[in-house]
Amino acid sequence: MADSSFDIVSKLDRQEVDNALNQAAKEVANRFDFRNVDAGIKWSGESIEIQANTEERANAVLDVLKDKLVKRGISLKAIDAGEPKPSGKVHKLGVGLKEGIEQDDAKKIGKIIREEGPKGVKAQIQGDELRVTSKKRDDLQEVIALLKGKNLDVALQFVNYR
Repeated sequence: MADSSFDIVSKLDRQEVDNALNQAAKEVANRFDFRNVDAGIKWSGESIEIQANTEERANAVLDVLKDKLVKRGISLKAIDAGEPKPSGKVHKLGVGLKEGIEQDDAKKIGKIIREEGPKGVKAQIQGDELRVTSKKRDDLQEVIALLKGKNLDVALQFVNYR
């Protein structure tokens, strides 16, 4: 019998992020507390740019975006929000999107699987994802439950379960 396996990845559904951004932009345009404060949110290349006339308003727009992302099933661990910086009369805030598992995070996840996971489970780092293999499918499900229970800094998805 061949080994069973699955991949651990950290990917974003760009369409869902775009939908959340559009919903947030619509709410910011229509909400009374954002009137006359130059508040806005838009794509800026691969990241999101938020602007408002004060730091508090920029952070409020960020909260609206976070709310929309959560409603669309996007983990907040996948966004990397900076601090509002003054730029002329407005404060701008850059929000980066994190995809892929970095090398140190992959090593940390591999170590957790080796130390706390069932015996006979192997984890291999393959670029920006991990492949986990085992002879028993039940062991793989234990690993998934183990990783979901950990508070990692990365939004994880489990794909290609065979």
